[in-house]
Amino acid sequence: MTAIFNPTGPAPLGPPPLPRTPAEAAGPAAAGPVGPVLALPGSPAAALVPVTRDGRAVGAFVLAGGRVRYRALPDPDRVLAAAAGAATVALLTAAVAVVARRRPPAIGTVTMGPGGWVSLRGARVPALRPATPRPWWARVLRARRLVVQH
Repeated sequence: MTAIFNPTGPAPLGPPPLPRTPAEAAGPAAAGPVGPVLALPGSPAAALVPVTRDGRAVGAFVLAGGRVRYRALPDPDRVLAAAAGAATVALLTAAVAVVARRRPPAIGTVTMGPGGWVSLRGARVPALRPATPRPWWARVLRARRLVVQH
């Protein structure tokens, strides 16, 4: 990556020289995909070289502490597309959960049968009551259930 600073070969890494005038900074280096070298203020000397593609900033080379690192910038179009995709997936998941939680009707279709009788086709048979022990008062009174015993 040092070839960007010195295309003829590797050079010792150090802070680049500051441009003398603003016209020098906007010279031929600003027209290409790699922008001018910008010196960053601070006690450790650092430099920044912006990188553009089609007029948009896509990243920057950072020269600090004798190392050159490339820092990519997030593309706003991709971030927006990812957010829209995540929102779509979340809405679809919520819709499927709501539809899946709907209970079927307690009774099927209610129609009139022959002679005016009501027909409940598809009705579920109610669950039988579990066999519970007799309450204490029924035992004391020797009460019996009102069902026909065979």
